[in-house]
Amino acid sequence: MAQVIYIKLKHHKTVQMNEKIYLRDIAWIQADEEVKRKLEQLFVSEVKKEDLTYKVLDIFTIIEKLRKIYPEYEIETIGPAQTILKLQKKHSKIFPLYVVFIWSLLFIGSAMAIVNFHYDVSMEEVQERIHYMITGEKGRSILWFQIPYSFGLGFGMILFFNHIFKKKLNEEPSPLDIEMHNYDEDIRRYVTYHENELVERDED
Repeated sequence: MAQVIYIKLKHHKTVQMNEKIYLRDIAWIQADEEVKRKLEQLFVSEVKKEDLTYKVLDIFTIIEKLRKIYPEYEIETIGPAQTILKLQKKHSKIFPLYVVFIWSLLFIGSAMAIVNFHYDVSMEEVQERIHYMITGEKGRSILWFQIPYSFGLGFGMILFFNHIFKKKLNEEPSPLDIEMHNYDEDIRRYVTYHENELVERDED
C-alpha cells in the first residue's frame, strides 16, 4: 500500500514583514510522525517588501517541494488550492487620531440619519398619540416616553450587532460579522484570480 501525505492549506494567514513562512504555518499535515515533523519545518517562502499587502501561495508550489523530498509518497490535497498571506503593517502615530475622527464621523452621520428618519415618519406625533392613548391627556411633556425609547433604540442596536465593544453577547454571528466575512471572501477570490492571471501571463 502506497504511503500518503495529506495536505490541507489554510485559507489565509496574517504575517509580518521579513517573516519566514514554514509549511506548518499555512497547512495542516497528516502523515507518519517522522515525515510530519520534517514537513512542518519545510521552508516555503519569505515575506518581502515587494509583496505589498497580499501574497498568494499555490498548492502546486507546495506539491513541487514535497515531490523533491518524498518522491515515493502520494500527495493528497484537501480544501483550498491557495493560501493568502496578508501583511500586517505597523500603525502610524496618528492612527488613534484617525480612529477618533472616523468614529466621530460615523457617530454624527448615524445620529443625523436617525433624526431625519424620525422626522420623515412624524415620530413625535406618533409618540404624542401613544401618550394620549395611555394617559388620556394632551399638551403634557412626553419625555417619560421619549427617554426610555432612546435608550431602547441604543440597546436594540447592541442586540442586533451582538457586540459591546470587542465582547460578543453570544456565539451567534451578527449581520456585520457575516458581511465582513463575505467581504473577506470577495477579497480572497479577487486576489487569487489576479495572481493566477499574472502567472498565466508570465508563462505565455
